[in-house]
Amino acid sequence: MTHLAKITPCLWFDAQAEDAAKLYVSVFPDSGIDEISRYGKEGFEVHGRAAGSVMTVAFRIAGQKFTALNGGPFFKFSEAISFQISCDTQAEIDHYWNKLSAGGEEGQCGWLKDRFGLSWQVVPSALPAMMSDPDGRKGDRVMKAFLQMRKFDLATLQRAYDGK
Repeated sequence: MTHLAKITPCLWFDAQAEDAAKLYVSVFPDSGIDEISRYGKEGFEVHGRAAGSVMTVAFRIAGQKFTALNGGPFFKFSEAISFQISCDTQAEIDHYWNKLSAGGEEGQCGWLKDRFGLSWQVVPSALPAMMSDPDGRKGDRVMKAFLQMRKFDLATLQRAYDGK
């Protein structure tokens, strides 16, 4: 029996759905574009898109299904929605940070916006355990360290956690 995901995030773009999907699938392993649908002549008075232009792109990022929709300039992304990337190594953090922030905007504490305005959090996978350690002083030191960062520095966080 094939398992279909019940929930597929749909990302609304003005007209950059295909470019965004191509970027995302180039950055993550186990990713790909599965299907592209195009606007037809029908409904032009509603959607205003040229027949043959991209309407939706079905794609996968790291196995998670997404849909990108070229819906026009009516809605913009905000930090109210972001995607977290859990990273085991500094090399992973650097890879995702560098690829996704290119042409975008770097934020504080591992947050960035890609060139399409979508928010991402590039986060060390060790961070939740560090922050929830029963010794609250460890979490306090880690928080003090990462509040000074844009891209996370795993070695600095570990030193703060260890009290060094």
